[in-house]
Amino acid sequence: MEKIIDETKQGETLVLEPQKANTKKLFIESYGCQMNFSDSEIVASILADQGYNTTTRLEDADLVLVNTCSIRDRAEQTVRKRLEKYNAVKKINPTMKVGVLGCMAERLKSKFLEEEKIVDLVVGPDAYKDLPNLLEEVEEGRDAINVILSKEETYGDIAPVRLQSNGVTAFVSITRGCDNMCTFCVVPFTRGRERSRDPQSIIEEVNDLASRGYKEVTLLGQNVDSFLWYGGGLKKDFDKASEMAKATAVNFSDLLALVAEAQPKMRIRFSTSNPQDMTLDVIRTMAKYDNICNYIHLPVQSGSDRILKEMNRLHTRQKYFDLIDNIRQIIPDCGISQDMITGFPTETEEDHQDTLSLLEYVKYDFGFMFAYSERPGTMAARKLEDDIPLAVKKRRLAEVIALQLEHSHINTLKQVGRIVEVLIEKESKKSDAEWSGRNSQNTVVVFPKEHYKVGDFVNVEITSCTTSTLKGKAVGYSSNN
Repeated sequence: MEKIIDETKQGETLVLEPQKANTKKLFIESYGCQMNFSDSEIVASILADQGYNTTTRLEDADLVLVNTCSIRDRAEQTVRKRLEKYNAVKKINPTMKVGVLGCMAERLKSKFLEEEKIVDLVVGPDAYKDLPNLLEEVEEGRDAINVILSKEETYGDIAPVRLQSNGVTAFVSITRGCDNMCTFCVVPFTRGRERSRDPQSIIEEVNDLASRGYKEVTLLGQNVDSFLWYGGGLKKDFDKASEMAKATAVNFSDLLALVAEAQPKMRIRFSTSNPQDMTLDVIRTMAKYDNICNYIHLPVQSGSDRILKEMNRLHTRQKYFDLIDNIRQIIPDCGISQDMITGFPTETEEDHQDTLSLLEYVKYDFGFMFAYSERPGTMAARKLEDDIPLAVKKRRLAEVIALQLEHSHINTLKQVGRIVEVLIEKESKKSDAEWSGRNSQNTVVVFPKEHYKVGDFVNVEITSCTTSTLKGKAVGYSSNN
């Protein structure tokens, strides 16, 4: 639930420039959060070296891979339907191989391979480097599986192929795994324990992106605030490190500063944060560097202390308020968004009212809101009865969404009349005469194209708004160009 899931990208087929020497074709679809889409870029890079070019035509593929998510039931059901489609095509093209990657792979390995026999290979999030060996197994007629979770793998040495890229924005993965055992979440079981990438490899990747014309990077992790590099190893083992390793360790605030200084003209974003790990030094670093965007995605999940405890969230309502107050004091114009779950087991009307009052206090810019769905393998599924009727979950969710939309509109209205810096990312969905980009606070801005182009930093005067979009007119290039 902590991971941002962009519904517009679900099932996106990824494409890269073909290499003339490559003769095999790869069809790869991704579902779930930004981490999965980032992982697909790593997979494409590995397979490009094995002779695969990508294709958007399923019927032409020698190898079909789906990168999966276990965080919501709907995502799993969608993937299952896609696997049915793949296998229908496979009857026409029997040499085609089908594989499942990612979080569902680890959780449903035996079901997919042995019981249902619907795939040829199953590869967990830490085993992508083993793909060449696994494909050899498949070619020799054997099912192939590797879902072993690693204590070291960060893919820091793999230069990801940028798939379906606008050439302007890119994700850079900085951590893998998660140590937070939230009771509703499968991530610790499907992606393993937390470990961080070598900061030098991150800087090198960011520098490479800048040299290729990218203008913005998002540092990505299940919990970026937990970033801690002390020479390698799991975060939980930091207390066993040498005094020298501890003295020279790099935390997330340090990393942010390193990236911001390495590329002063590049916009820096990060996702996702965890309230229990977000520290004031991170917020102060954001305030210090103009190229770090004034936006924090800060999942809260519930406004009730009792429900937060049931969720094993290690922040309280008051600690969350204190953090929000500090953010607003240090960065007054910071955009803040949320994740929220309604209808968690045992949630009462009083708990729900606590969530609504928290929304009123914070007045988020936008949010990602879901009714609770029990995920097999989580602590909540094992220990708590899913006792809130679906109708009640949906009603509470509707109330949360309605209040969030009200607050989103209040926040966009505040921007009318202001001049904001926008990085042009693409054409507007609604008009081919307009550009679309985001301001520092992560709000979408659309404006007439005129002579500007994708990748330009433009100052835009905001003249009107909707609940989630700012509309305006460009008044010139910003100083970033």
